[in-house]
Amino acid sequence: MTWFPASPIPPRRAFALTAIAAAVAGAAHAQTPPAKRTQTDDPDAPIVIRAEEVTGRPERQLNLERDVEITRGQTRIKGDTACYRAVEDEVTAQGHIQMQRFGDRYAGDQLQLNMSTGQGWVLKPQYHLEMNNAQGRATRLEFLNDEQAVVSQGTYSTCEGPNPDWYLTASRLTLDQGRDVGVATSTWVYFKGVPILGAPGMSFSLSGARRSGWLPPSVGLGAKGSGELTVPYYFNIAPNRDLTVAPRLMLSRGVQILLDGRYLGETASGTYNGETALEYLHHDKQTNTSRWLVNSQHAQVLVPGWSYGWVARAASDDLYPSDFSKSINNSAERQLLRELRTDYSTQFWSLSARAQGWQVLQDPAAAADPRLTVPRPYDRLPQVNFHAGRYDVNGFDWAVDSEVTRFDHPTLVRGTREVVQPQVSYPIIRPGFFITPKLLLNATRYQLDGNLERTGMNPYQKQYSRTLGTASLDSGLVFEREARLFGQSVTQTLEPRVFYVYTPYRDQRDFPNFDSAEAGFSFAQLFTENRFIGNDRIADANQVTAALVSRFIESNGAERLRLAVGQRFYIHTPRVFLDNTEHTERRSDLLLAAGGRVTSAWNFDSAIQYNGATHQVYNANYGVQWTPGDKKVINAEYRYTRDSYKNLDVSSQWPIAARWYGVGRVSYSLRDRKLLESLVGLEYKADCWVFRMGAQRFVTAAQTVSTPMFFQLELNGLSKLGFGSNPLESFYKSIPGYSRLNPASR
Repeated sequence: MTWFPASPIPPRRAFALTAIAAAVAGAAHAQTPPAKRTQTDDPDAPIVIRAEEVTGRPERQLNLERDVEITRGQTRIKGDTACYRAVEDEVTAQGHIQMQRFGDRYAGDQLQLNMSTGQGWVLKPQYHLEMNNAQGRATRLEFLNDEQAVVSQGTYSTCEGPNPDWYLTASRLTLDQGRDVGVATSTWVYFKGVPILGAPGMSFSLSGARRSGWLPPSVGLGAKGSGELTVPYYFNIAPNRDLTVAPRLMLSRGVQILLDGRYLGETASGTYNGETALEYLHHDKQTNTSRWLVNSQHAQVLVPGWSYGWVARAASDDLYPSDFSKSINNSAERQLLRELRTDYSTQFWSLSARAQGWQVLQDPAAAADPRLTVPRPYDRLPQVNFHAGRYDVNGFDWAVDSEVTRFDHPTLVRGTREVVQPQVSYPIIRPGFFITPKLLLNATRYQLDGNLERTGMNPYQKQYSRTLGTASLDSGLVFEREARLFGQSVTQTLEPRVFYVYTPYRDQRDFPNFDSAEAGFSFAQLFTENRFIGNDRIADANQVTAALVSRFIESNGAERLRLAVGQRFYIHTPRVFLDNTEHTERRSDLLLAAGGRVTSAWNFDSAIQYNGATHQVYNANYGVQWTPGDKKVINAEYRYTRDSYKNLDVSSQWPIAARWYGVGRVSYSLRDRKLLESLVGLEYKADCWVFRMGAQRFVTAAQTVSTPMFFQLELNGLSKLGFGSNPLESFYKSIPGYSRLNPASR
């Protein structure tokens, strides 16, 4: 077996009703308008007439008998008999009528059509539209021009075949392909022959694009099992702006108003985008208070290089996520950020400023178990950051980072922190190896105020300063050889890496801690100079990190397998820790990792943090995904942290019968022997519709469980009609690798 040095490292689609309507929620913020049909036949194009018998005067009128065919441009008419009047440029036909124009097809008993204006009619027609594969029948179809038609006492469906699974009926249906809209009156929607929705009038997009209108009503069980009804209205203000207004009747609480506005655009100086959502319940019957939630975000480029934005989130009370959330992600959000920021950047330097605050919603169970108390972060009022740097200046890389931050907190020590951190390195990169020496300097100064004695600080010392230098040396080798993996030829690499860091000790126990925390122990953190994130603690270090990585790479560059092991060795035992206690470890925990897509169907990832002194695993994560085919996926993951949690998570999407698919997820706490989250669902895919149903259970707080149920009928080309929360959103978030059964709406 021979290893060789490696080669050089390269430097709301909508269906709107006058009284009730439906639309696809969650459409892209902005959509390209559908292509409008603007085809017209050339009035100067010749007319080609074929028939077994032709009589009359060519310049006036032609009477056509048996196997008649009349063609001009993209319009072709067939029938048993016909009459063409040349002066009027008009055709009438009877018997087995068939007509094609601009890709659309029509059949009927009688027809009249002006070849110049496109006006005319068909009696007892059957029609098929090319734009969205729609079809229907009627007593009469009248052509107003080349783009508009009126269907009288007719049907409409995007299903194929003479007996469609779903269709709508209307006393009058206007199809405007130029404006991409259908408008129906006295309408009923039938599914499997059963009327499921009726309205005095409705409008919908012929191509599936978004349109203003009422969205499908959602009737179901809320987060805590109470009955509720939501009837949203969707405003398609512009291709890049929309607004959804949704009254939500909750039998146990009252009427809540939900607003969600989205926008994006472009100005002469740059782009912008944002979204604002508001939930408001005027009088909650259970709490006798008004309750609300706001979530707003915006980002805009003022001029090239200069941008600004905001995030504004707030809630009326601590219990809001538990009472109104419909997913575990929303119920777990209890630190609500408010931030206003601006950034300016050039090629070699950047400047940013932000003002940041938080609202903390305490878990209701924290009163009984203080461990569940949600900590309140410091507000930054404001924070200004400056960064400058360049690469390869005569071989050197240099950078300077600085910040000035005013930290504010209602109960903890307050103050201003100033930080300047320059650094310089000299990377030496050659085929098969690299060496990077680096020098850093961290200079920090504090000016504290407030009631220092009450917060445990020395009331007679309001200024602190610290200057610490760091030297590091990062080095590695890269070898490679030809090998085989699971019967395939691959290139295997062997990449040893050694990283040395020296930072002198400085007693920082009296320093405030505004934003520092222990960095998560990982392979990335092994090769950083500071064990902490934030600037309040600089770890002392006289240590060496050693790691070994081996990768198996196919000829096309795909990484099939990656194996890694690493550990940090302390020449001098570290003395700076957040808990201010003495530690005696001479080496860190051992990290082992393996992962990759070993075959086209199997993908896995694993990591272990092992303590050699206690012979215990501190942290472990094992995950595998099997995707043997389309809409077939099984995920399994085990996560463990000693004295914290031991969770098993299994999820899947799988075909269980012809056209039937099952979806499910179970998240179980092995440590507490408690089900944390579960989801079970069933989907059926027909040619022109999809049905989904299921239920989800999740913990909204330590002692509160929510079990919403849902079902949804998606009619291709028309709408989604649903009961309860949106199942697609639940499936996507709960099942990695989930695939939608039918193509996404425009």
